[in-house]
Amino acid sequence: MADSAAPLSLFEKIWRQHCIIQGGDGASAVVAIDRVFLHERTGSVALKSLAARGTPVLDPKRAFCTMDHIVDTFPGRGDDTMMPGGKQFILQTRAAARAAGITLFDIQDPEQGIVHVVSAELGIALPGATVVCPDSHTCTQGALGALAWGIGSTDAEEALATGALRMRKPKSMRVWFDGQAAPGVTAKDLSLALLARHGSAGGNGCVVEYSGEAIGAMDLESRLTLCNMTTEFSAVTGLIAADEKTFAHLQGRPFAPTAQQWPAALQHWSALQSDPGAAFDRELHVDAAAIAPMVTWGTNPAHAIAVTGRVPSLEQSGTSREAYERALSYMDLQPGVPLSSLKIDAAFIGSCTNSRLSDLRRAARVLQGRHVAPGLRAICVPGSGRVKRLAEQEGLDRIFKQAGFEWREAGCSMCFYAGGESFGYRQRVVSSTNRNFESRQGPETRTHIASPETVAASAIAGYISDPRRLHD
Repeated sequence: MADSAAPLSLFEKIWRQHCIIQGGDGASAVVAIDRVFLHERTGSVALKSLAARGTPVLDPKRAFCTMDHIVDTFPGRGDDTMMPGGKQFILQTRAAARAAGITLFDIQDPEQGIVHVVSAELGIALPGATVVCPDSHTCTQGALGALAWGIGSTDAEEALATGALRMRKPKSMRVWFDGQAAPGVTAKDLSLALLARHGSAGGNGCVVEYSGEAIGAMDLESRLTLCNMTTEFSAVTGLIAADEKTFAHLQGRPFAPTAQQWPAALQHWSALQSDPGAAFDRELHVDAAAIAPMVTWGTNPAHAIAVTGRVPSLEQSGTSREAYERALSYMDLQPGVPLSSLKIDAAFIGSCTNSRLSDLRRAARVLQGRHVAPGLRAICVPGSGRVKRLAEQEGLDRIFKQAGFEWREAGCSMCFYAGGESFGYRQRVVSSTNRNFESRQGPETRTHIASPETVAASAIAGYISDPRRLHD
């Protein structure tokens, strides 16, 4: 055991507070879990398996479930869904969640939404808490100072039944974003720039703490976007130490500490900072001021360049010849082609990465008074029922609809294609999602991921476009 007086990182502090048993090898451990969140694509599997064994959920108040992955997002939706067999997932999850006595945000619940949006906006994820969910983007909650990571359905059963998980202690990394990001450059752009520079395996096996001037300047929802993309860095999770912005966001949320509990919570949370001199296994520095709006050109989130750039050569791509040539072939591109010359068929704003109120506000500023290009399909899916209501109160829905966007109900929607709704065969799509894998948004659909502003600007132009050209 390290000297208890030695400076500790934020990750080390949370780990020590939750480590029940530390193995003799210093890596294997049993860790206490504070919150378990499920969704209908995986939730019914874990809950039904526990029920079949006669094992109850240890503490139903610490377990939550939402309908987000399989539900349709069309207005007037119900239990029916375009995904083959999807209705059974919904019905079985509903029955299992009710039988287990856990909190369920059902399809018609006003707080329904994407798990990683709901968790943050309702105060379910808190600074210093351990949060798990059978979904790879659970790392989103690290923006609140929580230690949050994705698990499988078997681990979800264990966490629900015992309130703990067996795991190996990850390594630690700190990524500094030095300087201030330029106007028009978002958290999504910072993330894509990090991936482009250090690769999609750059954070492999690590808990990544984001620090630096650019992080301190970010609003809370931008931090959620940055931490969301940590899984694309192959990291276990991402973390940002809680500060006054975090506390202001959490105060008064339905599942946050009450007014009576608040002073003690603040005292505890304020101590959850990396100490000066804390050791990390690796540290990286990124010049935030040098980053431009980014967009992907290939089939990996690390295949990203400035929106004003050209498709890179093999030597510039930072990838193997095989991966490079496969990406070019799939995306129907040639080296040296300007991204701005790529005509798009569709635009999508949504997903757990970029579907929060601030995302929709920024996209609406680009869209206001303009219209999407003729023949282009454009869709906006708010991340939660709460986001949708607030956006409609501000009139954002009218801006989107007047610009030619479809305005949908909350859910994951076309972030991923699993046999339900999709974009067309080999259509080129610019999307605010987190993954541009082959067929991610439809059969051989070609996805370019970018910020909501870049998606909006591209929808207007009909080509991949720099949003800074349309800013006031």
